[in-house]
Amino acid sequence: MTSSRELIERAIAAVDARVLEQIAAARQRQERDRLARAARTVARRQGLARRHAAKLRHLAERGLDLAPPVSLDNQTLAASGA
Repeated sequence: MTSSRELIERAIAAVDARVLEQIAAARQRQERDRLARAARTVARRQGLARRHAAKLRHLAERGLDLAPPVSLDNQTLAASGA
């Protein structure tokens, strides 16, 4: 026959094991989520770079000047108007 002390120790061990399983599962979820966020960040940056390149390509196809006009005479006002 099993004593009540042994039953309590088994119950505590079972609870401890379950808690450790839950902690491990939470860590795995965190790592999976971190990797997914990193992958989305890379994809977003690549997508933005592709969109920007396409925009510049389309502007160039239209013959639009991509650079703002430059005045080297130093007589134009600054953006602040000073």
